[in-house]
Amino acid sequence: MPNSPPQAAIPAYYMRGGTSKGVFFLPEDLPTDPARRDATLLRIVGSPDPYEKHIDGMGGATSSTSKVVIVGKSARADCDVDYWFGQVAIATPLVDWTGNCGNLTAAVGPFAIHRGLIDAPHDGLATVRIWQANIGKRIIAKVPMRDGAVQEMGDFVLDGVPFPAAEIALAFLDPGADDAEGGGAMLPTGNAADRLTIPGVGEIDVTLINAGNPTVFVHAAALGLTGIELPRAIDIQPDLLARCEAIRAHGAVAMGLAESVEYASTKRQSTPKIAFVAPPAAYAATSGAAVTAADIDLVARIFSMGKLHHAMTGTGAVAIAAAAAVPGTIVAQALGGAREGLRFGHPAGVLQVGARAEQRDGVWQVTQALMSRSARRLMVGQVFVPDIE
Repeated sequence: MPNSPPQAAIPAYYMRGGTSKGVFFLPEDLPTDPARRDATLLRIVGSPDPYEKHIDGMGGATSSTSKVVIVGKSARADCDVDYWFGQVAIATPLVDWTGNCGNLTAAVGPFAIHRGLIDAPHDGLATVRIWQANIGKRIIAKVPMRDGAVQEMGDFVLDGVPFPAAEIALAFLDPGADDAEGGGAMLPTGNAADRLTIPGVGEIDVTLINAGNPTVFVHAAALGLTGIELPRAIDIQPDLLARCEAIRAHGAVAMGLAESVEYASTKRQSTPKIAFVAPPAAYAATSGAAVTAADIDLVARIFSMGKLHHAMTGTGAVAIAAAAAVPGTIVAQALGGAREGLRFGHPAGVLQVGARAEQRDGVWQVTQALMSRSARRLMVGQVFVPDIE
């Protein structure tokens, strides 16, 4: 038997951020050629995997656990680090760099401090200014420090995460701003709500919003749902999943994000997201905990990579906050009116978010969206990659 070449060893951190986890890298530790870099990351995660288990890689075979992050020092005067997020498809050879992961954003600041990319105070809060390179937006993270180290343990409870940890406050600045560096108009069509005609689905009212990540909002009732469904009830309905994907793909075209429905479904699977909302109602979360209608202002569910998210994407929370603050959106309609702060129910529990909105020259803009998450290191070391030639 011929000798096989040795595997390459690449420095990496495995981290949880919010209700997601992924593999974190410095840019200099990965190939500079984008195609070779993506092939390397696919092999690290274990994709494509026709068995959809990621047995031969670091991925977890779900949209929440099949993720990669690259963080490096920023050349920008207004930011400390640049952050790239890759959503790795499970059964197809695709790393989608079109969106952000709001959950893993919480781990970017701690990673930057651990790797010496920024100076942090011995005690107190380290302010980490993040440039989200995928979508061209600034994010401010407040990372707690104690005795010269990132404070990871604490009593902050985040529904969807089984153990408490230290709170990391995140501020997404101008998440829907239309500027020359990235993003696009917060309301790409100029409307708080639109009506799309979709083959096989019919006419459906949507809000198309670009905040956190591009997102398509629909009323739960328009899908024949109540809004309090859990993933296990949604993911077993292929017809419903197909309808939601059709709405998402047509929304991508209407937002100017994809040249065709086919392109959106094959090449842009991560964004836009599609979410459905409804007025508050009581339900049992996936943990078994009771969520009462009095606990929340809204119920919301979001799809990620074709399946219902087990909790709520961080960028979905930003989009909900932004849409809630603008009169006439699907979210504001479900709330009974626009508001700048709310608590919403998701499959794993309850989340509080807020946004500041204002009109500029008659156009609604959200200047800041706020939420808290937690993060911690799961493993530090090297990942091993077979020859990908």
